[in-house]
Amino acid sequence: MHNNCSAIEKDTMSAIDFNKAAYFPLEGSYRETNNATRLGDLDPRMPISVTLLLRYEKDPGSYKVRAAIKTREQFAAQFHASEADIQLVEAFAGHFGLNIIEELPEQRLIHLQGTVDAFERAFRVQLSTCCNAEGIVFRGRIGNIHLPEQLLPVVEAVFGLDDRPAAAPKYRIAKKDGQFIAHSALPGSFYPNQLSDIYGFPKKGTGAGQSIAIIELGGGYRIEDINTYFKQLKLPIPKVVEVLVDGGANAPTTADSADAEVMLDIEVAAAIAPDAAIVVYFAPNTDKGFFNAIQTAIHDTTHNPTILSISWGASEKNWTEQSLKAFNEAFQAAAMLGVTVCAAAGDNGSADGEQDGKVHVDFPASSPFVLGCGGTTLTTKDKKVESEIVWHNIDGGATGGGVSEFFPKPNYQDPINVPVSLNNNFAGRGVPDIAANADPGTGYRVRVDGQDLVIGGTSAVAPLMAGLIARINEQKGKPVGFIHPKLYSAKSAYQYRDIVLGDNKTVTGAKGYVATPGWDACTGWGVLFALS
Repeated sequence: MHNNCSAIEKDTMSAIDFNKAAYFPLEGSYRETNNATRLGDLDPRMPISVTLLLRYEKDPGSYKVRAAIKTREQFAAQFHASEADIQLVEAFAGHFGLNIIEELPEQRLIHLQGTVDAFERAFRVQLSTCCNAEGIVFRGRIGNIHLPEQLLPVVEAVFGLDDRPAAAPKYRIAKKDGQFIAHSALPGSFYPNQLSDIYGFPKKGTGAGQSIAIIELGGGYRIEDINTYFKQLKLPIPKVVEVLVDGGANAPTTADSADAEVMLDIEVAAAIAPDAAIVVYFAPNTDKGFFNAIQTAIHDTTHNPTILSISWGASEKNWTEQSLKAFNEAFQAAAMLGVTVCAAAGDNGSADGEQDGKVHVDFPASSPFVLGCGGTTLTTKDKKVESEIVWHNIDGGATGGGVSEFFPKPNYQDPINVPVSLNNNFAGRGVPDIAANADPGTGYRVRVDGQDLVIGGTSAVAPLMAGLIARINEQKGKPVGFIHPKLYSAKSAYQYRDIVLGDNKTVTGAKGYVATPGWDACTGWGVLFALS
């Protein structure tokens, strides 16, 4: 029950006739078919749940207010949804017979439940059973979400009407003739802690006092694998806890599944920062599940993560504008809270897995508030770097990277020459920011479902950087948080090794990007390894 809204406001809200209200499209909510096939209507009585993101009562404006924010509780006290806006959504929901499952003013979220019919009437959409090119059946919609004019300025995004897969994990298992390759059969592969030494990560520091959040949209882990793996590495067995979001579950199956992503993330992060707490947020692979998992991690006052690692993503073209904006706002909040967000830049080069003859970048790595993590191919001699170039295999596996066509070039990238988009000359955010070993042929030795595998992909780089930043946080005695301004400063406090050879051109006609001295759209600044 909310008690801060006056009786006059409540009476005004209850008097609104939403049946007669003028409806308008919610900006950025337009959804394409994306080559999905409509199979038929849904049962109108089927229950579904939907998440509404409301506007801030007080706009935080800039991440620079971080100086005044010391805790998540302080952030919530200053930046939240207003009582009046929540009351308006309550009236709207009640009018259409939608039940409020949960209200989270500090996250600006309201979770609703109701029938397909009720949501179709409330949001003026048509929901259908659809099937994508991979044969996955989902609940879909085409076109815009609509809202009554009273709610249009209040609601920023609506998640869950459509539950198609939102993202893909960015890992690649090393195989030969379709079979897993054993650790011993790939002598050029590495245990994560070996990479830590080769790259020159700070000798001191184990991530003590830090909490690394990991987002997973499928798969699971087995405690016995974690125990076996870290005993083999002669490292402390990490503290791993799970947080279940939106019905997500720790559900391991087989090694050749999303389990590979989950175990790669946990084992790499914990091998670099063995004394850090590892908190895994499991959620369904939908825009609603993904968003709610990120929000839960960022605002988690129980585990208080200082780093967030994300190895799932999709080309910007596959996201609605409302999703891109909403996720980006969440990452901005993370920056204000001193949380460093690391995300894989993609494993399919400049095409980012699309077949339209255009270049694309992967999101969330393209968010200006996210540390985009690209990939390299590393070879060593006598436990030292012999060569390191852009990861680009003949099979098309290659680091993502390029220029966002949604997010403008951020101010912190003003000192560098970010090329305009090769598609439309848009002056956008350059991706990635940094890079590290990602070639499955020189990949990471991990254990998944009782099997020893070698796995690559930029999925490995995000937790690698998460572990490094946990060490740096420990050394500094406080979170470094949003590192981009310092990373791009002419007097950068961060140390990195430039990667100057290779390209990620996977689009027909050799469209893509080339490594150059300094920042480039293949490996960013190169391999980050320390803070001065």
